[in-house]
Amino acid sequence: MFPISTTVAVRFPPFVTWALIALNVLAYIWESGHYVQGGEAGLRAFLYHWGLVPARYFVPDWALAHGLDPTDWRPFLTNTFLHGGILHLVFNMWTLYIFGPAVEDRMGSVSYLLFYLACGVGASFAHAWMNPASTLPAIGASGAIAGVTGAYMRLFPHSRVVVLVPVFFYPFFFELYAFVFAGFWFLTQLMQGMASLSVRQEAGGVAWWAHVGGFVIGWLIAGIWGREGRRYRPLQADEGAWGCCPDGRRDRSDTAR
Repeated sequence: MFPISTTVAVRFPPFVTWALIALNVLAYIWESGHYVQGGEAGLRAFLYHWGLVPARYFVPDWALAHGLDPTDWRPFLTNTFLHGGILHLVFNMWTLYIFGPAVEDRMGSVSYLLFYLACGVGASFAHAWMNPASTLPAIGASGAIAGVTGAYMRLFPHSRVVVLVPVFFYPFFFELYAFVFAGFWFLTQLMQGMASLSVRQEAGGVAWWAHVGGFVIGWLIAGIWGREGRRYRPLQADEGAWGCCPDGRRDRSDTAR
């Protein structure tokens, strides 16, 4: 299922979401420059330095033997701005573009930025903890964006998400409740994560536990930072009609006033 749009209206331009998308694009250009200049070897060195290599922290002898500083914790954040290819970047940024504005509008810009970074770092720790012997660099914003998705599910559970489901060559569009879409996505990530525990860690693949960790952290933080909404901006009457009641319902009610 690929999300296309949501039914939650926002009142303010999502400047932080746009800035995060821009930073990810710039980081990808920077990353690509190392490939242009140094080829595969240059890109590999770059990713091992700025990507998250769990063995760097859990197997310090290996890290020192490969020239990696086990006391440098920056990769827990920097890896969330790197991507493994243009499609990886596009899919992640599209998901952030879909779910980020509503969460930012509810939390406020500063809180949302801190929230996003916390989800990214938390997702990195979850991946490293579940794959301590991995010597492969993990990169991607999907852990942080999973946190945004988790927050969206908690703040707007009854809003609708329009999803695209390709069946062979035919695109089918469906409208799902946010808690159904996000809940199904989370369960698939959790099941894949459990299955990955039986796979040799050096084999690589998707960082499932980063997705799981980011989602859980986002869901938890949203209950603290997003539950009350933006107190200086009461919800407007027409927001209930467009799906921005406190729980995301379309229909207006006394709780939306």
